[in-house]
Amino acid sequence: MKNISYQIGFWSAIVLIIAFAVWIISFVGIALTSPLFIWTNLSDYIDHVHMNKHFFQNLAYVFMLLAGPVYVLLLNGFYDHTEDSKKVLVRIGIQFALAYAILSSLHYFVQIGAVRFNLISGNYEEIEVFLQANPLSVMTSIVMLGWTLFLGLSSLFMFPVFNGNNKVLKWAFLINGVSCMIAGVGYVFQIDALTFLFANLVTGGAIMAISIASVKFFRKKISGGSTVVI
Repeated sequence: MKNISYQIGFWSAIVLIIAFAVWIISFVGIALTSPLFIWTNLSDYIDHVHMNKHFFQNLAYVFMLLAGPVYVLLLNGFYDHTEDSKKVLVRIGIQFALAYAILSSLHYFVQIGAVRFNLISGNYEEIEVFLQANPLSVMTSIVMLGWTLFLGLSSLFMFPVFNGNNKVLKWAFLINGVSCMIAGVGYVFQIDALTFLFANLVTGGAIMAISIASVKFFRKKISGGSTVVI
């Protein structure tokens, strides 16, 4: 059973690396192929949509939709390798990860589904409250709740699980947890620069560090190179 959990952890980490690499590429692609849009009103946004292509934006949505469930799988991969006294921490981390995955996946699926369908068909009635581009929309609040509070709590509970043999994982989870919380504060108090810095740059870097360190961790377990528990 442990070997299966190691395989799940290993491939989940690989997929997370790919997902965030695609997110970075998409971020650059958006910057190069369309002008920066800062929300003003629905009419301006519709003009922006019709005047620019949104391939990279939709690509980012798809891979961020996958990132939530895959993160849950990654944490489950650690569970079997955790000493009994710390398993409760991993369980709590997984439960908060599930909340993050559900909220973030819901948001991104709405963007590539209902929002995109209505924009294509020209049905703009009440769509404003679902747009990610609108910082005051319901869906923006939903995805921020997932990415800040629940991902942050998940990471903070995972932080003490790791010992000195896994310093990169230990500190990357801590940095991610703190970063998510700071981004949440920035969102609640509408400090956009703070939210952007921590929700995108710091958290993105921390998740990438967690993913790369996890690949090394599980690859070592699969090869039988270490029997040390977390």
